[in-house]
Amino acid sequence: MRILFYINVLSGGGAERVIANLSNQFANDNAEVILVTTYSTPKEYYVNDKVSRINLEFSPSTETNRIKKNISRIKRLRKVIKEHKPDVVISFMEEPNFRNLIATIGLPVKRIVSVRNDPAKEYAGKLGDLIAFHLMPKADGCVFQTQDACEYFPVKLQRKSKIICNAVKENFYSVERKIIDGKIINVGRLSSQKNQRKLIEAFSRISIKYPNATLDIYGDGVLKEELNRQIKDYGLGEKIKLKGNSTNISQPLSQADIFVLSSDFEGMPNALMEAMAVGIPCISTDCPCGGPKMLFDGEKNGILTPVGDVDKLSEALDSLLANKDKKLSLASNAKIRANSFKPDKVYDEWKIFVEEVIKS
Repeated sequence: MRILFYINVLSGGGAERVIANLSNQFANDNAEVILVTTYSTPKEYYVNDKVSRINLEFSPSTETNRIKKNISRIKRLRKVIKEHKPDVVISFMEEPNFRNLIATIGLPVKRIVSVRNDPAKEYAGKLGDLIAFHLMPKADGCVFQTQDACEYFPVKLQRKSKIICNAVKENFYSVERKIIDGKIINVGRLSSQKNQRKLIEAFSRISIKYPNATLDIYGDGVLKEELNRQIKDYGLGEKIKLKGNSTNISQPLSQADIFVLSSDFEGMPNALMEAMAVGIPCISTDCPCGGPKMLFDGEKNGILTPVGDVDKLSEALDSLLANKDKKLSLASNAKIRANSFKPDKVYDEWKIFVEEVIKS
């Protein structure tokens, strides 16, 4: 099998990590793998020597005209595809999906696209509608992360799609929990999407009732100063800490009594899946496009709260902090659920689907 993966960059997010890991796994499984990015960035995810790496540009384009920029990138991508003659081109995210489907017109190659975020956000606007409802169905296959995301698109695309969770690294499954009672952890970019403001507000409502409770928020981003001000305004500087990025997030997760995802929307939230693999009782917003709902199987494996509802979030925190048996039950169920997104299992699902598309 000769596979060409394409994504804009190889750093910064869950989609980028997944495509790097898949490239490595297919290459280790004796596939010929070409990994194409639009341009390189510092601190890219690891790619082994068996994978051929190509950048369409030496550095990010300074072209301000979006149409001209895309035409240039489509031409370069088409040239790479012609030169390497892959059996299939697999792209992640809206722009790469668009360029994949245009660059391969008339070429003897299969096309798989993958939706990695809430499509109502990622494919918003007139251009997004054009891509989602007219261009995407022309793909030979599509990988979604959730059923809700799949149902956003035309039936024509749904019929040739597959829902595949992200994989969680094996090391999270072997973490030895050394729980600090009352330690609540959140992991995510400090941004409006992740909505740590609501989590801080919810925590402030239960902090007096549970004097041992603390909240550690891991991640960095544009809202760091705003969140620090909010923490100061609540007088919770000793109990809520912005911990920044961690190079070994499994270590703080080992101490977590509760994990909380407070996002307004997500694709398939890697941080939540990692917490479940460790065996932490989890609370999450029931955010589109349905990732937490799918992971929790209703509320069997975690507690769902409405997006942006501080009252329900504080009630969920209260219910777990007050009930050790409930925490133990959710932790056990989460750990069992997490077995379905071990790396080998997820890779096998990808491999089977890619082979089916190539043969179709």
